[in-house]
Amino acid sequence: MSDVYARRLRELQQRDCKSLFGGGMRGIERECLRIAADGRIAQTPHPEALGSALTHKFITTDYSEALVEFVTPPQPSTWEVMQCLFDLHQFAVEGMGDELLWPFSMPCGLTTESSIRLAQYGDSNVGRMKTLYRMGLGNRYGRFMQVISGLHLNYSLPEYFWPVYQELEGSTDDAGDFRSAAYMSLVRNVRRFDWLILYLFGASPAVCKSFLKGSETSLEQLDESTVFGPYATSLRMSGLGYQNTSQSALHVSANSLDEYVRDLSAAIKSPDAQWQALGLRDNNGERLQLNTNRLQIENEYYSSVRPKRVARTGERPTKALRRGGVEYVELRVLDVSPFDPVGINQAEIRFVETYLAYCMLQDSPPISIDEAAENKANQAAVAEYGRKPGLKLQRNGAEVSMQDWALELLEDMQPVAAMLDCSVGEEYQQSLAIQLAVARDPELTPSARMLAELHESGLSFVEYGLKVAGANRDYFLAQAPEHNVRRTALTEEAAASLLRQADIEKSDTVTFDEYIQRYYS
Repeated sequence: MSDVYARRLRELQQRDCKSLFGGGMRGIERECLRIAADGRIAQTPHPEALGSALTHKFITTDYSEALVEFVTPPQPSTWEVMQCLFDLHQFAVEGMGDELLWPFSMPCGLTTESSIRLAQYGDSNVGRMKTLYRMGLGNRYGRFMQVISGLHLNYSLPEYFWPVYQELEGSTDDAGDFRSAAYMSLVRNVRRFDWLILYLFGASPAVCKSFLKGSETSLEQLDESTVFGPYATSLRMSGLGYQNTSQSALHVSANSLDEYVRDLSAAIKSPDAQWQALGLRDNNGERLQLNTNRLQIENEYYSSVRPKRVARTGERPTKALRRGGVEYVELRVLDVSPFDPVGINQAEIRFVETYLAYCMLQDSPPISIDEAAENKANQAAVAEYGRKPGLKLQRNGAEVSMQDWALELLEDMQPVAAMLDCSVGEEYQQSLAIQLAVARDPELTPSARMLAELHESGLSFVEYGLKVAGANRDYFLAQAPEHNVRRTALTEEAAASLLRQADIEKSDTVTFDEYIQRYYS
């Protein structure tokens, strides 16, 4: 336990913990593929019953027309965000006909790149730009990688926490600047410790061989159509998944908000030889990507955590951060849980909140280039070999046991969990106790449990996914809506979103090329 962390804990514990930590907000973004009964990605359009993917407040699409994304509004408690997520899933299942929601992060049986239809958002300039951005992602990285699913958790500490914390820190900075700096401290520590989340919650140790497109890997064969990593926790976050991009040389500093915005802004303005060679348009004059720069837009940057602010209409993320500072953080390394119908459970959310609060309160010095390389190596090692006995990670230039480090971090989190429990009982401490057990026994990890079920069932990855998807659908359909008011509200939102999209399409006054030019100006 660092001296800085010990001091902060001591001073915070002298205050009323309930009034400091009891009003944080959390929200979930969960991606999942719509699939046909044979386990292949759906070829149908986004269901009209779900409304407009462009303007619906809670149900949209990510990369593909078949990749549904559920977005809860911020909620003051874990059970409220879970109830909201359940209602969105139930509403979607009822509107999807015979199709299913794929329950894993790694995609179902894939055939060709063209079978992955780009998400469509209508004929407006903003809708066309969203689709073109996805065209660019596919041309740059391949479409198979873009249908990997994840679960993002958004989190903010309560408003009344900040003046107390600033007073304890003895800071005379502007309140907004102080808050942004504290959140950037959190971001740096997530970069240091994101491997812990992969170990505890990674749930993608296997994949359908179709995802490999015939390429050779070090993965072992489970059956004719399934490969797996014997010690893998999250192939989604390994070199096979999101880390298999040309962004390995891209460095975006989190040492301050100014540096983060500077580096990210530079990346969307700096030409890249690889993307210049790809070209802006094809031989028929059709656009292939938004631009030929290192990033098309800020969201193309793959990272385990993002500092965020709600953007105004048409406002780029970096401009929003410049305008108002950091408002909340988005943790992006969570795999979809195959053991929970909505992809996550309350205990996991509570632990992640404890983890994020710990990352902010713990000492967080600037990250050097050498440490950044260590952090990336640690993430890659745990993603592919996290359950390997005796696995070593790098810390300050020296080797350290992953298990010992994990237990050290989890034990250091105990006081944070206790403070978060001031308003709810012992739920946060109980969620931490669960993860302490997982750290001591790798067989309790979701990745180990999933491999055990695959081995014991004799099912292939796709067959197992279809079994879970069918059970989840039956679960949602069997649960009568607890609040007809919410179902009515979602039905009304779906209809209203279609009208909003139509209004946007009528309001365009410039050409598409002019719209893109203005966006970047």
